[in-house]
Amino acid sequence: MSLKDKLFPDNRLGLDRFWNFSRGGIDNFRSGLRDAVSGVEQTRSRMMEYDQLLVWAVLSLTLIGLVMVYSASITLADGPKYSNYSSNHFLIRHLISLVIALGVGIWTFKIPSKVWDRYSPIIFGVTLLLLIAVLIPGLGKGVNGAKRWISLGVMNFQPSELMKFATVIFAATYTVQRQEHLHTFIKGMLPMGIAVALVGALLMLEPDMGAFIVVALIAFGILFLGGINAKLFGGLVIVGIASASTIIALSPFRRGRILAFMDPWQVDNAANKGYQLTHSLMAFGRGEWFGTGLGGSVEKLHYLPEAHTDFILAVIGEELGFVGVLVMIFLFYWVVRRSFMIGRTALQLDRSFAGLAAKGVGIWIGWQAFINMGVNLGLLPTKGLTLPLVSYGGSGILMNAIAIAMLLRIDYENRILMRGGKL
Repeated sequence: MSLKDKLFPDNRLGLDRFWNFSRGGIDNFRSGLRDAVSGVEQTRSRMMEYDQLLVWAVLSLTLIGLVMVYSASITLADGPKYSNYSSNHFLIRHLISLVIALGVGIWTFKIPSKVWDRYSPIIFGVTLLLLIAVLIPGLGKGVNGAKRWISLGVMNFQPSELMKFATVIFAATYTVQRQEHLHTFIKGMLPMGIAVALVGALLMLEPDMGAFIVVALIAFGILFLGGINAKLFGGLVIVGIASASTIIALSPFRRGRILAFMDPWQVDNAANKGYQLTHSLMAFGRGEWFGTGLGGSVEKLHYLPEAHTDFILAVIGEELGFVGVLVMIFLFYWVVRRSFMIGRTALQLDRSFAGLAAKGVGIWIGWQAFINMGVNLGLLPTKGLTLPLVSYGGSGILMNAIAIAMLLRIDYENRILMRGGKL
């Protein structure tokens, strides 16, 4: 069965006329469509050049993030840690990051998806070198005991954020090239497992277990969607759980976080490992249904650490209430949903890399948002992951913009092909 029969099995006559659009031009298409709808003439195609609702969802998340970063950080200058900063410091830096991200995103949109497919191994290899560079004294910059950044003057760049994007395109390329070997362990699973393990080792030296979890979810999520053997995937899940459990068991710090997560209100936990979680939960409690109003958060007044980064959702919950949190969840749901639908359309058009890459972006945004929200709501142990497109952080915003731009490019190419054009 041909691709057009698979996409439109119930309307063969209308399909043939539609498909002849690419051969006969717009006049043939109009006359064919006129016959199909009993003389009602369609004067123009209703298909847009891009996914408007996806763009609006992304813009909404970004603008809400801009407002909430300002609200959550405006009082930080009153504390000793940021005493030399102005009250607008984080707002201005976040705004600069958004402008840079917008410019890079527009440039990224112009890059055909086949270019990412061709150079994905090189990008993955260069990103590995950057992860090594972070660990070199004098090159890597440390913050709060973690060495995750390389100073670029205007902003601090975090290679682990680039690795998330590199993993999306590399895993998509790998899955397409190894399609016939995905049912085997040696040629199908092992090479990707070694690559993820190497990335994990470098990330754990920073340390950045949150980024490692997201990278692993992206890589093996794409393999799963690409048709990896179910038994191998099940074994992979078991190995992943066992590895995470071992890492936690061997680390007193992480073990303490797990124990604090299980009972954050216990006196010792509430004052130490469970401090962020208890204040995050109090923020949600104060917000109730409609919140205390924009700027009305109490927890951001030096009670809740990292209120403008990892725990920005708690500030949203306190100031905008349950309704505000629900809006955030819906917007992320829509971005993930559209990512998977764009990926499915690409796969139906025999664009395997583009389809898997689009779904990989959905896996990345969806899982990272889920983990961040779960941490803020006390559903998951505390983990240092930002809320995509929303939290303060130049590297995260930049790489999110590049990922969304690639997703929109894939959608744009899909629409060209569905109109009968050529790439």
